[in-house]
Amino acid sequence: MKQKNEPSAPRRQFVGEVTAGLVAVLVPPAFAQEGKAPADSRRTPGQSGKRDPTTQYPRPPFRPQRQDPPGLAGKMDPRPDHGETSYQGSGRLVGRKALLTGGDSGIGRAAAIAFAREGADVAINYLPVEEPDAREVIELIRAEGRKAIAIPGDIRNEGFCHRLVTTAVRELGGLDILVNNAAMQTAQPSIADLTTEQFDSTFKTNVYAMFWITKAAMPHLEPGAAIINTASVQAYDPSPTLLDYAQTKACIVAFTKSLAKQVAKQGIRVNAVAPGPFWTPLQPSGGQPPDRITTFGGDTPLGRPGQPAELGPLYVLLASQESSYATGQVLGESGGSGQP
Repeated sequence: MKQKNEPSAPRRQFVGEVTAGLVAVLVPPAFAQEGKAPADSRRTPGQSGKRDPTTQYPRPPFRPQRQDPPGLAGKMDPRPDHGETSYQGSGRLVGRKALLTGGDSGIGRAAAIAFAREGADVAINYLPVEEPDAREVIELIRAEGRKAIAIPGDIRNEGFCHRLVTTAVRELGGLDILVNNAAMQTAQPSIADLTTEQFDSTFKTNVYAMFWITKAAMPHLEPGAAIINTASVQAYDPSPTLLDYAQTKACIVAFTKSLAKQVAKQGIRVNAVAPGPFWTPLQPSGGQPPDRITTFGGDTPLGRPGQPAELGPLYVLLASQESSYATGQVLGESGGSGQP
């Protein structure tokens, strides 16, 4: 989800209440319920071999661009790679049921595609105006023979967060994986420009919603379940223009580590991913100052921003039994800069 320029309108927030007409349940043929792994690798020639990571994806300078929020992946130049044609599944999440916030584009979209390719049924959230992006994700999930659920709404509202989880559990038939990914990021040059309204909205989107959604999900999670939160390198190396956003990402790191200890005896793992600069609609729709877009990601050791497709495998790893001994961990991916 993407945020508006006005501080009161966050990226990846879910505007409006869920109604029966806004919940899309797409159930393809019978094999969607049979727990079968995807048969189509979706990998195109030349993408599976060894490649130079510095030139694997586009490097700056990029064309100057700015979208009216919330922004769409389809209008970015170059268009982000979410793994639509490159991610290859291997049955690592067969039969799992996942709920992702902010699943229409960017990192959430990459994780949703990867989960479906690994055999999971997936519910995503998005702004109604992001329907073009969201429908693409729904169709990609459906193409893997998995159940796809679309649930728009405003995660700044505690009541909606409860209904979000209830709807996902009902339509998916349970819940095994929760990904708290939706976030607000609006660059401001000075603390003098950071309003109380923006500060409050950023915290409600990035921190309060994570708390509300996770709390609502806990009664539905059984041993073996996984919670994955999207933090950021901003938690460790904050930018001067992201004062409020960086604080929320530090909160997410602490929340992840504390909750992991609290629920370990229940057999539930809690981890986080801390991305660096990634090429998503967040950037040209207010997340970066306009003059930073052309050089975005160029100051990393790899010399380019990351693509969402490069993060999908991390979410799969943390959701799968392959990381059964990992809890309270924060995995970073930032092109050689930042922490952890």
